[in-house]
Amino acid sequence: MRSPRLTEFMSKMEPNSVAVIFSAPEVLRNADTDYEFRQDSDFYALTHLNEPESVAVISPNHEKHKYVLFVRQRDKEKEIWNGLRAGVEGAISAYGADAAYEISQLGKILPRYLEGNQKLYYRFGLREENDLRMIKYLNSLKAAIRAGKQTPSTIIDPSTLIHELRLRKNADEIESMRTAARISAEGHVAAMKACKPGMYEYELEALIEYVFRSKGANGTSYQSIVGAGFNSTILHYNTNNAQIKDGDLVLIDAGAEYNMFAGDITRTFPANGKYSKAQQAVYELVLHSNKEVIKMIKPGESFMALHEKTIEIITQGLVDLGLLSGNVSENIERKTYERFFMHRTGHWLGMDVHDVGRYKLEDGWRKIEPGMAFTVEPGIYIQPGTEGASEEFYNIGIRVEDDIVVTADGCEVLTSLVPKEVVEVEALMKESIAIAV
Repeated sequence: MRSPRLTEFMSKMEPNSVAVIFSAPEVLRNADTDYEFRQDSDFYALTHLNEPESVAVISPNHEKHKYVLFVRQRDKEKEIWNGLRAGVEGAISAYGADAAYEISQLGKILPRYLEGNQKLYYRFGLREENDLRMIKYLNSLKAAIRAGKQTPSTIIDPSTLIHELRLRKNADEIESMRTAARISAEGHVAAMKACKPGMYEYELEALIEYVFRSKGANGTSYQSIVGAGFNSTILHYNTNNAQIKDGDLVLIDAGAEYNMFAGDITRTFPANGKYSKAQQAVYELVLHSNKEVIKMIKPGESFMALHEKTIEIITQGLVDLGLLSGNVSENIERKTYERFFMHRTGHWLGMDVHDVGRYKLEDGWRKIEPGMAFTVEPGIYIQPGTEGASEEFYNIGIRVEDDIVVTADGCEVLTSLVPKEVVEVEALMKESIAIAV
């Protein structure tokens, strides 16, 4: 069955054009062991084929073969070791190709599909080995040019078109994102219930990822962040090997991947189940920003306006807490808030956790539309010695992150199953669960 994205992509290709899209390669981890294979998101969006060594050729003007797949051949011995392959027959029957060939025939057959087209959609610069192949195939067509045949003279990056399609999620994709978010939420809830001083960060990481897999996720959508105490102030900390101490805040940024779509949730909670006065003050500020930005989300709102609102709220709060001094507008102008809040309020979310799509267009910042999905994740991070911070605020790193899909008249918060109000978090942490040792 063909992917709906393939049909959309074909309809938007320019006349007299052909597209060549390569799959992701298998990547060696060490010795004779590969990393777990993860398909290239653009290739999967168009084909739904989750195999390496594959190439899609899309040629809307071709009389018979508008969609062609090159795939690995069926090999009984290799399938015993590594699993079944689609093969040529499966590429047609299961994935909707008009024609299919073994990948070993790519060099011989692909140039035939390039002939007769003025424009080639191909993304140079992604993988050198594929670029060299395409240059070789294009050079092989020089004889055809001398014979008066038409060959591609213009090369277009297909990612611009594919990414705009992926930016607006359809109903099936949104349903996959709901499931990814729900599973992600269950992992976070389990971690809150299990956390106790004396545990190690990796114990919570293991629990979260166990929940993800046990609920049907195919894994994590990125490397899990579990940071306690000082580690909560490191934005992309993922060593996850420190012992959690009484009085620490624990910041967990983790998401499940389901059906190739990413969940992405961050919650920050007290290891002992009770926020200190300073921790709660900073937490309430971050949470307030998160909630106020979510209230703004609706079609037509500027993506940048969401970030500007976060800056306004957080800067005002930092002044109120005595972490910044002076006039709020002057602090915003001088960007002094970046001592504590140094990242964007959110990012596109979809098949990639930092998903594709432009944030800014020629006429300014993009206006959000129904079907777009992104995160809302304000944060404040205070390391020891940070200018303006007294000792009571040291080692407070807080981020509150939710996943959002824009609807016709507002938005849907996909991650609402994870508590974030102070009273809710503290109440949940009293519902402890045992972790088998």
